[in-house]
Amino acid sequence: MNNDILQSQRNSAIMLIHCPDKKGLVAAVTRFLAHNNGNILEIDQHVDKLSQVFFMRVEWDLDGFLIPDDRIEEEFARHIGTPFEMNWQLFFRRDRPKMAVFVSKHGHCLHDILARYDSGEWNVEIPLIISNHPDMKPVADRFGIDYHQFRVTRENKADVETEQQQLIGSHGIDVMVLARYMQILSDGFVSRYPGRIINIHHSFLPAFPGARPYHSAFERGVKVIGATSHYVTADLDDGPIIEQDVIHVNHRHSIEDLVRKGRDLEKVVLARAIWYHLQRRTMVFENRTIVFQ
Repeated sequence: MNNDILQSQRNSAIMLIHCPDKKGLVAAVTRFLAHNNGNILEIDQHVDKLSQVFFMRVEWDLDGFLIPDDRIEEEFARHIGTPFEMNWQLFFRRDRPKMAVFVSKHGHCLHDILARYDSGEWNVEIPLIISNHPDMKPVADRFGIDYHQFRVTRENKADVETEQQQLIGSHGIDVMVLARYMQILSDGFVSRYPGRIINIHHSFLPAFPGARPYHSAFERGVKVIGATSHYVTADLDDGPIIEQDVIHVNHRHSIEDLVRKGRDLEKVVLARAIWYHLQRRTMVFENRTIVFQ
């Protein structure tokens, strides 16, 4: 059984914390957990020296923990959170997040996501795939996932997004992944789901924009190609970055080689970003992320 599956079976809680940096923060959190018979499984922290902000991710075993699950936030706020002016989020390992995948015609990222999902690599449920094309419906059907196709035009975009939001709400979706979804989401749509929409794209921007970036890059003789996964904000492709990677190419590689290698990299980078999010290892602060690896 792989480590991801073992982690998903833990009876544990995860807390993500950020607050103004000051002395005694780590001691206060760990003392609170120890006092209530909490066994810490993993802890990590970081201080941003420019903004003087403290970040922490802590996971502890709930077996034998003295505070009932539904009172943890209340007790933490009273003893630690409020006195130290903390912002925090509490998650339980047993809760299985629900993820919706948005896709257009290119299926490489979707296929990779569904393979990981089907193998049990991720502790996630995918009840919904949304697309603006019919191409990926056979894939969704093979996995028994609801597939909703919307023909998006400038005139009907607002109505389509309203329908999509209704689907997201009715399915209880926690996170959305744009797996090469070739539509720009409106500011109104994005603002409803801060830190809950993950995108993937090649890293040629802004040097090689447009529909044929690999062709443009080939003509310039680029020596590296890359992929970037980030949270979606109103600033197109400028949201907080979760994961990036690059590979080297040279004069022997054709345009087809660049496309193939680029798509392979997109799959891996997106998968890493999704995993970090599902593991509650990401924190968005201003326009960047803290990723506890």
